[in-house]
Amino acid sequence: MHGSIDTRIKGSERGHFVREFFTNSAYFPLTNIFLELLLNGPRDYLLEPDPYAILIAALAQAWFLSLREHRGRPQPLLGNLVGPLIYTFVEVAIEGADFSASANHLAYWGFSFAIGSLQQLRLLLPARTHWLLILLENLIRTCILLAMYIILEFIKDDYASLGEFLQDPPHIFIAVAVPFIGLMIGFANINVERYLGILRETAAQLREYSEWLLGKELLAQAVRDPKALSLSRHERAILFMDIRGFTAWSEGREPEQVVAMINAYYEVAEPVWRQYHAIKVKFTADEIMLVFADAAEAVAAASALGDAVEPLLEAHRLSAGVGVHLGPVVEGLMGASDFKGFDLLGDSVNTAKRLCDNARGGEILLSEEVARRVARGVMLGESRALSVKGKQEPLTVFAVA
Repeated sequence: MHGSIDTRIKGSERGHFVREFFTNSAYFPLTNIFLELLLNGPRDYLLEPDPYAILIAALAQAWFLSLREHRGRPQPLLGNLVGPLIYTFVEVAIEGADFSASANHLAYWGFSFAIGSLQQLRLLLPARTHWLLILLENLIRTCILLAMYIILEFIKDDYASLGEFLQDPPHIFIAVAVPFIGLMIGFANINVERYLGILRETAAQLREYSEWLLGKELLAQAVRDPKALSLSRHERAILFMDIRGFTAWSEGREPEQVVAMINAYYEVAEPVWRQYHAIKVKFTADEIMLVFADAAEAVAAASALGDAVEPLLEAHRLSAGVGVHLGPVVEGLMGASDFKGFDLLGDSVNTAKRLCDNARGGEILLSEEVARRVARGVMLGESRALSVKGKQEPLTVFAVA
């Protein structure tokens, strides 16, 4: 399955168009075509522009309504009048004033206005009233068939009144059965709408929770390709940022005060990692770990992060150090059979963490591998050697100037 999360939840423009055409815009035009075929005969009617004009009008209406809905700016009343407007314009140009003398042409306007008005009311009235509007809309839409049947019978047998028409038992049966079926369809659609509403709300909640755990970029990849979360080896640029003196600062302060500052710290940093498309984001108290596809993005994000958090931390007399390293990792879902999380493992992660631990407040330390990749685009200071825990040989590091 393909497509973005938004497309899967909202539906594509094409999907909106197809649904709108077959569930609303095409109802009257197709019924009118069947009526005209019976009245005029297939040979004569299909050689006229009428059936093609009303189909084009229905397609144009479906396009307008679906486009407005997909963009979040629905205009159902105006949209439902697009079809009859186009059809009337074409037919008046061909037939002149005789067009308005046909009952089925007037019925097109009447049904379109009634359905459009009910759909417009659904946008304006509270949700608790929507069931009644859905019921009425389906009743009216189903009665298109009844109205066209009555028009056909009146033209064919020349009834003097509706009362005379209803003296025939088959006509009474149709007059009762069609609205009854419309009500049944309406009740079914009410249940469908409620169920779809629950599904959409649940999908939106699950999406939000999944983005918290995986991040938008990784979640989008997983939706496009479920194998994206499988364990695999990659070269990644790993960034750690840690607040200097945070533990001492936290002592003597209320937990709520500490949490408020940390949340502000994350909030300030969030636009940066979104801008530079971090693959993975991980919080551990005052430490932020970011994973990027290449070194240049990681270094650019490191500089932007430092600038973003500096005013907040200075207000508390704090600062942050940053370390960036590039190397191989194994990433993917890890854990037990009933509980897994997406994470990365490898010495490259440990190295990036050691660089961060040794960076002074306001300093960004790059490993030799990262410095080599970004040397042409970043001003670097003199190299220095660091002896760090877990490494037999000193690490050569460069500070961003």
